[in-house]
Amino acid sequence: MTKTILLATTAIMFSAGGALAQTAPQSAPPSPASATQAPTADPSQQGVLVFTPGFFAGQRPNTALDMVNRIPGFSVQDGDGSRGFEGAVGNILINGARPASKNDAGSNVLGRTLVAQVERIELIRGGAPGIDMQGYSVVVNVITRTQSSREHILTGTAFLFEGGQDAANGSYQFTARDGERVMGFTLSDGVSVNDSNGVGRVIRTRPDGTILRDEGYFNDQQGGGQSIRGNYANAFLGGKIDLTGRVGQNDYSQWSRQDAPGTLRENRFDEEGTSGEVGAVFTRPLRQGLVSETRFIREWGDFENASLSNNRVGAVVSPEQRFESEGSSSETILRSLLRWERSSSMTIEGGGEVAYNMLEVDQAFLQGGVAVPLPSDQIKVEETRGELFAKTTWRVRPNLTIEGGLRLEASTITQSGDADQEKSFFFAKPRVQVTWTPMPQNQLRFRFERELGQLDFGDFAASADLGDDQVFGGNVDLEPEQRWISELVYERRFLGDGIVSVGYRHDEIIGVIDRLPLPGNLSATGNIGDGTLDQLAVNVVVPLDWTGFSGGQFAFRNTWNNTAVTDPTTGSERQISGVRASQPGFTISQDITSWKVNWSATYLEGLRQFSYDPDQTSGFTGSDYFEGFVEYKPTPTLSVMVKVNVWNDFQVERIQYADRTPARPIAFTEVRPIDPRTFWQIRVRKTF
Repeated sequence: MTKTILLATTAIMFSAGGALAQTAPQSAPPSPASATQAPTADPSQQGVLVFTPGFFAGQRPNTALDMVNRIPGFSVQDGDGSRGFEGAVGNILINGARPASKNDAGSNVLGRTLVAQVERIELIRGGAPGIDMQGYSVVVNVITRTQSSREHILTGTAFLFEGGQDAANGSYQFTARDGERVMGFTLSDGVSVNDSNGVGRVIRTRPDGTILRDEGYFNDQQGGGQSIRGNYANAFLGGKIDLTGRVGQNDYSQWSRQDAPGTLRENRFDEEGTSGEVGAVFTRPLRQGLVSETRFIREWGDFENASLSNNRVGAVVSPEQRFESEGSSSETILRSLLRWERSSSMTIEGGGEVAYNMLEVDQAFLQGGVAVPLPSDQIKVEETRGELFAKTTWRVRPNLTIEGGLRLEASTITQSGDADQEKSFFFAKPRVQVTWTPMPQNQLRFRFERELGQLDFGDFAASADLGDDQVFGGNVDLEPEQRWISELVYERRFLGDGIVSVGYRHDEIIGVIDRLPLPGNLSATGNIGDGTLDQLAVNVVVPLDWTGFSGGQFAFRNTWNNTAVTDPTTGSERQISGVRASQPGFTISQDITSWKVNWSATYLEGLRQFSYDPDQTSGFTGSDYFEGFVEYKPTPTLSVMVKVNVWNDFQVERIQYADRTPARPIAFTEVRPIDPRTFWQIRVRKTF
């Protein structure tokens, strides 16, 4: 389910399962702003709202990230980590630029920036001259002060599970500022937690109702990682250079057990690895209005893991199944651009990017110690990619901005090992976005673009899920998924920090990446044909001061998704795997300034996510998820936070088919109702 790696300064959540994969961050959830200063619109460009520190005074934030999390209608996104830089980074800029590394995300930088260093925060909706939106409709630009200081942030967090594996983590961050020179380091000790582990049962039945299994179930996990990161920025050769570097190691273990009288089934997964990165950005003004930016990023990592499955039914002990994988990966990016501010209302940008990516994997599947051949179990995948891009942002009038651009991408993917193959691709990716503010507090944004998905190199190699008796072959014929996206968003702001945002999006998808059948009763990830996505996104934030609930706020957020693609096994239309149809969330929160306290309560009514494989349909459903949060700040430099997560209903479901004919007769249905463990977080943060 949800594997969460918490490094005290950041939370990375994988959306394979779990309620919070698409909602609240693990840091303090947004709460209302009892503003002493309302945000102001830039009179020259009404799509930009300016938030000064006074807006956040009532919440007593400690860091710049606390401030950004309180901006009404904005959600932090740190990028999807896909290969390359263009389109893979987040929606946070610091002083008009993104961090030197993709993995040193904007939220990480803000998390080590104290409030005293923030001059203002600009909420840029739809685009603005001189701002690289990187495909986002809304970004924030945090402007910091240039002054001398020494900053320390010490954070410790405990995760307490009822009947499960407790964990704790911590970090220490130091930053020294002296004019333009900024240097610092971060020491992090991370942990792995999961909001859907617990105790339950596994019930497997035939179509006629005959019970094949009724067994107890238990699962848990542990692990984490340690890392050190250093950062340095200063004036250099008439411009500015930003440098960053990180090294780290991680380990992770997950296990499950099913038992009944005379029956025992055990599964275990263990992984360990190391990783590192270096990044550099050099920005230099060439003349009035013309700036160059050159960026270099190098990332690398290695891993070793193993999955084990052991079954005993009565006196029969099945041969042990073992899937082993060992490999390494790397990415190298060189990117350069010129940005010309032709006038106060127009910016023209052009440049190029080259990248090299590599994944080398050696895998083995053994049954009873005997190797079982798999497609693409030993493979090396390499990609060489080049991209040219040009974009223009034109503020036609103070209330109308147009952003347009074109990216030309050429790449070659080479595979060697068990399968030798080379493919070359070329794609043109146009984009246009129009932002219109017809009257104060009202905005319309329209976007049309062609988006190219990044291939997951892991899909070229074999893999396994022994807990569900599945072994997947690699697919050497993968091609990038393409999307033509049309999106229209209406936003209305009211009562200072209230917002209603409604957006409709339609995607025409070429070459949907999903599960497809392979010979030998294997399956793999591959392109299964064209599909569509229709999406309705609603975000509502209502300040409640007018009701007498001082400092209170009500929030509702949901995204409805409707997808369609033709199943390659049955020939019938179905949903695309892994897309949640809906996940409504309701939040009540309040800042009580006199008590130095803020709190919130979030309720998720339900969620559902399924995958459609040639041999089975599997996924999970959940409902009645509650998260409560209280933060107490006795002094401006000390914060104590307590959070509780309660999930009343979570169930894993699987339908196994007897064969791959279009009729797909059902062999059995399996449900795994689980009572997820209630868990508490206690975080103490001291800044000085």
